Amino acid sequence: MAAPAFVAKLNEQLGYEFGAHQQYLAIAAYYDSLTMPQLAGMFYSQALEERGHAMMMIRYLLDNDEVPRIPALEAPKVDFSDVVGPAEAALAQELVVTQQINELTRVAREENDFASDQFMQWFIREQVEETAKMKDLVAVVTRSKDDYERIEDWVSREDPRTEGSAPAPPMAGA
Repeated sequence: MAAPAFVAKLNEQLGYEFGAHQQYLAIAAYYDSLTMPQLAGMFYSQALEERGHAMMMIRYLLDNDEVPRIPALEAPKVDFSDVVGPAEAALAQELVVTQQINELTRVAREENDFASDQFMQWFIREQVEETAKMKDLVAVVTRSKDDYERIEDWVSREDPRTEGSAPAPPMAGA
C-alpha cells in the first residue's frame, strides 16, 4: 500500500503530466504550422510520452487500490515569438518536472514507502534523458534559428524516437 502523502503527490503529478502532454501538443502544432515536420513529429511523440507517464502513474495508483484523481488543467501556451521559444519552454518544463519527480521520490523515502521509491526510479532516469535532449535542442535551435532546414536535419539525425533501455512501468489501459 502506498503512503497517503505519496498518493496525494502522485495525484497532483497527474495534472502536471497531462499538462505537459497538452503543452507538447501545442508546441508540435506550432512547429507543424511552420512546415517543420521533423520537429513537429518529435514533439507529437513527446506529447504521447508525457501522456504515457500519466498512464503509468494511474496504473500504479490502481495497483495500490487508490482511485486516481485527475485534476483540471490550465490551457497550454500556444503563442511564441520565434522558433526558439517553444524549445526553451520545453526545457523549462522538463526542469520543473525533474524537481517534481525528485520531490515525489523524497516523499516516498520520508514515508518509508519503498515500493513507491522504486517506482520513481524509472522516472528519475527518464528525466535525465529528457532534460539533456531539450538542452541540446535549445542549443541547436538557438544556433540555427534562421535556418529551419538545418534544425530539421539535426532532428532527423538525432531523434530516433525510441524508448529508453530500462523497462517502463505498465500503463493503465495498456
